[in-house]
Amino acid sequence: MIETVTQALSFTFMRNALLAGVLVSIACGIIGAFVVIKRIVFISGGIAHAAYGGIGIGYFFKFSPVLGAIAFSLASALGMGMVQRKTRERADTVIGVMWAIGMAIGIIFIDRTAGYKADLMSYLFGSILAVPQGDLLIMLVMDIVIIGLVALFYKEFLAIAFDETFATVENVPVDLVYMLLLGMIGFTVVMLMRVVGLIMVIAMLTIPAAISGQLVKDMKRMMILSSILGMLFTTIGLWLSYFLNLTSGATIILVSGVAYLLSMGIKAVLRRSADERRR
Repeated sequence: MIETVTQALSFTFMRNALLAGVLVSIACGIIGAFVVIKRIVFISGGIAHAAYGGIGIGYFFKFSPVLGAIAFSLASALGMGMVQRKTRERADTVIGVMWAIGMAIGIIFIDRTAGYKADLMSYLFGSILAVPQGDLLIMLVMDIVIIGLVALFYKEFLAIAFDETFATVENVPVDLVYMLLLGMIGFTVVMLMRVVGLIMVIAMLTIPAAISGQLVKDMKRMMILSSILGMLFTTIGLWLSYFLNLTSGATIILVSGVAYLLSMGIKAVLRRSADERRR
């Protein structure tokens, strides 16, 4: 077993994959905590799928699809936020429309692009084993940006996550801070895209944070714990996919989902035991 692990680590792609899992988990742990507390899981999925438009544009104009996804995810995040907060339309309707438009733009541009798009499916379903060193550098920069912004505006993010009305009374620029949070979600979505794919982004962004929320109540501890859980899930899923020859992104999500179900089951058993003791 140890010899097999050592052999796997001798491959550059495996070391890159493990490092990508760590970098992605840091962003997921920090941003996922706000997503779960603020209950904006659906808008995170909308940003993820709208980012596909940037991938298609990148293919068509012959520049990095990752850079296209970053630009498009940020634009869609800010667009969704502005429409959601400035119009009377239902938020889920607006997000659904922009989600569909982004996907459609991406598909049309890809259809109009000549040649064979060999790695296109990796953006939809993830390909952590194919993450190049250039993407690792982008992930590191994004992590630094996210950590820096959260450190600078932690109190403001905390205020809008728990009570926007109170934040408004305390003169917090709620709209601006909310847009900033959506922008960071856009960054995180692009990072997740190469690991688990756009289709499964919501799971990785929310499951570790949801489990952490059951165990701790302090936001900072929740961020740290969800980051650690994300690293654990990506590492276990990566090794399982390597040994069993399975798709890495799907295996990581399956490991995360099983862990969430186990945590829910344990919580239910403990609650039942506590109720019985009270009787």
